[in-house]
Amino acid sequence: MSRSHWTTWPSREALSRVGLTRARRMLTAAVRAAVIAVLLWTAVTQRDVADLAVVAAPVGLLACAAAAWGFMRTTLEHRLWPSLGLLATLMLIAAGAQQIGFVGPAVVLWCGCAVFALERMPLAAAVPATAVSLTGFALIDDDAWLTTAVVAVGLCLSGYVLRLDAEARGSAQRLLVQERAARTAEAESAALAERSRIAREIHDVLAHSLSAQLVHLEAARLLIERGAERDQILERVVAARGMARDGLVETRQALSALRGEMTPLEDFLRELVASCDGASLAVAGERRPLSAEASQAVRRVAQEALTNIRKHAPGAKAVMRLEYGTSEVALEVRDSGASRPREELTVSGSGYGLLGMRERAELLGGTLDAGPYEEGFVVRLKVPL
Repeated sequence: MSRSHWTTWPSREALSRVGLTRARRMLTAAVRAAVIAVLLWTAVTQRDVADLAVVAAPVGLLACAAAAWGFMRTTLEHRLWPSLGLLATLMLIAAGAQQIGFVGPAVVLWCGCAVFALERMPLAAAVPATAVSLTGFALIDDDAWLTTAVVAVGLCLSGYVLRLDAEARGSAQRLLVQERAARTAEAESAALAERSRIAREIHDVLAHSLSAQLVHLEAARLLIERGAERDQILERVVAARGMARDGLVETRQALSALRGEMTPLEDFLRELVASCDGASLAVAGERRPLSAEASQAVRRVAQEALTNIRKHAPGAKAVMRLEYGTSEVALEVRDSGASRPREELTVSGSGYGLLGMRERAELLGGTLDAGPYEEGFVVRLKVPL
């Protein structure tokens, strides 16, 4: 055994009653009641003692109970010297009982001190205390030496087994506390991840909607500065209003998707393509179920790509292709290049759309590539299924 094994206290969980089943608590209470009953019975039925000793017996019993209770408390608090002092008090009471003729109570006290010392104290202190207790028991026991030795060994084994059992229960309690803490931390982490996910969804929806609104409002401002017709200006304002309304709808859709109320991805993309002049959609591969995060990533990238086409290449034809693979889904959006560029539609926007899409893809373990393609521009997204 290592040095630490000899000097280490049993854990507080092991010394406390935490984790004890109802049956074990009832058994412990029954054992204590039986010990007290034995002490009382032997004290009352003892005939070969002085009358003064019989009168003093209840006082000794109360002192014994107080010392035992104090020993339980001090060992629970890992206080060595008070524990040794209280254990010595119990031994002195046992020796006093033996001297005045209370042999039965003395035997119970000697045996109890031996077991309790091994069960509740560091072995470096428990072994000497147990040796003293068993010596007192051997001196008072009038059986054969072999019987006395067997009883002494049995007491030592009982005390050590109780110690091991308490340590096992204490370890189980610590593991239970750690498991509960881990579950709490896991739940908090999941809640934070969910909040981050919701925040990203709302951010992407609003960024897409506000960017589109900014395009039309900037165009309206330029038209006003140039003295354009009222109908042209009104057209841009109405378009911005429609973008705001669509943004609210998309926000509600994003929240519904996060709750699992998601419309089929192909239907969403068809509706998106239908709202964009000159855009088409092709779907390839065997359709597979997507996670909510992957589906939302495809939707947001498709929206952002079409918005960029309208912003930077007005009048260009957009081709969208959705392909299901064995382990991933790919989305490609490319345009043919601006056929009728408008200055007022190309000077606005924050330029953070592609960065946001790439971050979304990387968070899911996917990739996003964007760059020139022939005369136009292409965006390719791949995310795991």
